Amino acid sequence: MFILQCLFLMERSSRVSDQKVMAGEALDRRNVWEPSVYYSLGKESFCFAGHEISIRESMDTYGALIWPGAVALCQFLENNQQQVNLMDKAVLEIGAGTGLLSIVASLLGAWVTATDLPEILPNLTFNLLRNTKGRSRYTPQVATLTWGQDLDRDFPSPSYHYDYVLAADVVYPHQCLDELLETMHHFCRPGSGTTLLWANKVRFQSDLRFTESFKSHFNTTLLCELPQQEVRIYTATAKE
Repeated sequence: MFILQCLFLMERSSRVSDQKVMAGEALDRRNVWEPSVYYSLGKESFCFAGHEISIRESMDTYGALIWPGAVALCQFLENNQQQVNLMDKAVLEIGAGTGLLSIVASLLGAWVTATDLPEILPNLTFNLLRNTKGRSRYTPQVATLTWGQDLDRDFPSPSYHYDYVLAADVVYPHQCLDELLETMHHFCRPGSGTTLLWANKVRFQSDLRFTESFKSHFNTTLLCELPQQEVRIYTATAKE
């Protein structure tokens, strides 16, 4: 019993330490990206797909901030449109947060559904509508999605089929990594033809452990690696 208690305390201490790292990263708003990206209090502005994108964010929750993986995947999609053609494709983003990635996918011609937790949706909806109205081919949709919960009820297959599922910086110190993997697999079933694009900044050992589990469930290819930002972008399809 004593050993189990010690292991529990060590794991909890590690989670607290990881969360402090994430909090410090959230406070560090230095521009490490292209000159087209600049920061101001509560708002970040970008230039993608020929449009200026203004994002309202909040320091209240990780889900209301823009993280490096989202910016990296936006840049990849814009610069590799022949490799990943989103025109007229059905696209789902899980953990959409501020909506930057969904906005860029919309501007690149996709029919997008952006999902996140209920408390994230108001700001997500605000950013989506402000940046896509009159600009995008399709009006992006917003939906509540709690990883691992009521997936068959709320998103039954094959009624909800997507060409691409996007995920950016969804792996960080939280207690839902198993549920995240379950959700990824739900939308990228064997034989579905759905491709998953996942961008992630490697911060902790938990990132590496999740990546190994991810690779055991999906046929995975490393599309791009940005060593300076410690971001990796993967493409994946479900294993048969």
